[in-house]
Amino acid sequence: MRYCPYCKIEVGGDLHKCPVCQSKLFGEPEEAYFPRIDKLQIKSFFYKLQLFIAWIVIIAALGIDFLFDVRISPINTVHWSLLIAMWLIVLEFWMLRQFSRGTGSARNMTYTTFVILLMLWITAHYTGFEWLVADWIAPITLMAAMVANFVFVMTDKNGNAMVYLLTNILVGALPYLVLHIRDEGTPITWILCLLISIILFVGAIIFKGRTVAQEFRRRLSL
Repeated sequence: MRYCPYCKIEVGGDLHKCPVCQSKLFGEPEEAYFPRIDKLQIKSFFYKLQLFIAWIVIIAALGIDFLFDVRISPINTVHWSLLIAMWLIVLEFWMLRQFSRGTGSARNMTYTTFVILLMLWITAHYTGFEWLVADWIAPITLMAAMVANFVFVMTDKNGNAMVYLLTNILVGALPYLVLHIRDEGTPITWILCLLISIILFVGAIIFKGRTVAQEFRRRLSL
């Protein structure tokens, strides 16, 4: 059995460091108390590797941009390295979120969709492609998210169907209403987004109407 000369305790298993003070253990190791989880170690290694590569890219981009004053057309009005850093840092936070507990697939998908759209809008604002994001990329991305939400409604077993339904209605109707009220002309992509949200809402009610009604009564304590 291994022992720690500093904490004066014996430690079973095959640990190399003291679990209390992290000092080196002495003595002969025993059979491991817990099985090795090689799969998690491999995942941890690749996560650290990609994190290291991401920071190499960020530091290199900042150095080339600020120290050598290299600009990229058409991003001449802003430091392009800041956009790269923004995307990579948000990507790392998103990856950390995927490992946190209590985050379901629907919530992760919705969170990811809105974060990506926000990042695209910021990037487009400085590159001059706001029209492309506003008229095409944003509505197409939201339509894909609504279809995914509809799939979650069909496969949901935890009584959360109503959340997905309300998300679909808000995502489809709110942008259309804003554009209509501002009287700026509604692109056909946003009209399709509205129609798809209504169709999927009706389909979910038809196939999951009883589940939605039960969830509604449960949430409102009726």
